Amino acid sequence: MGLIFNPDVWQISLMELTLRLLLALALGGLIGLERELGGHSAGFRTHILVCLGSAVIILLSMYGFSDFAAEPNVRLDPARLAAQVISGVGFLGAGTIMRTGFGVSGLTTAASLWVSAAIGLAAGAGFYYGALIATFLVVMSLFVLNKFEKLFSRTKKVRELLLKMEKSSSGLNYVLAHLSESGLQINKLVVENNGADDIQSDRLMVIRMHVKIKKSQRYEETIAALAFIEGVRGVETIGEVL
Repeated sequence: MGLIFNPDVWQISLMELTLRLLLALALGGLIGLERELGGHSAGFRTHILVCLGSAVIILLSMYGFSDFAAEPNVRLDPARLAAQVISGVGFLGAGTIMRTGFGVSGLTTAASLWVSAAIGLAAGAGFYYGALIATFLVVMSLFVLNKFEKLFSRTKKVRELLLKMEKSSSGLNYVLAHLSESGLQINKLVVENNGADDIQSDRLMVIRMHVKIKKSQRYEETIAALAFIEGVRGVETIGEVL
């Protein structure tokens, strides 16, 4: 028995199409809202565009070539464009990943962009429940689990510290002693012979280190006190290392 061609499979009403696009916009916006509130590089509008764009692409792949569905030599594959979205959005996510000294930031934002693309594909394909439950779990992970993680990692924070010191100074030993007495554990230390300024590169060295907060104390006050140690010409703390 031959297969019966059903042209209605490749058709979608304007109302249904609009509903899917609006759903993708709303779900992408929910994920982007958390990133926006956190001040990340890819925020509210970026996630909306990624999610909405993915929905448009899957709709195009499923229904955009319906005029050719009845042609004998045409084989429509609704997943062909969707597969390119999954791999292609990785390049966009890579743009949010930045290396600052020892640390790497932006990994969570890149992952949220990737999952936003997947949710957009689900919404565009009419997989409503899957899109909704995925968005709920993502928002829960970003909002709730983020706070939960910070609650249990307050004593495990790792900060990056940048010091500029005179090469002729012996103040590095005092810096290390001060950090240790203040409850900061040094996980990594790199000494660069060249300073940031070409004019002073012959007499300054740059020290980069990861410090782990072991005790509950005022981190900012501890770091500010380093500026008064002999030989220290600059102090900068870059923030929590992810």
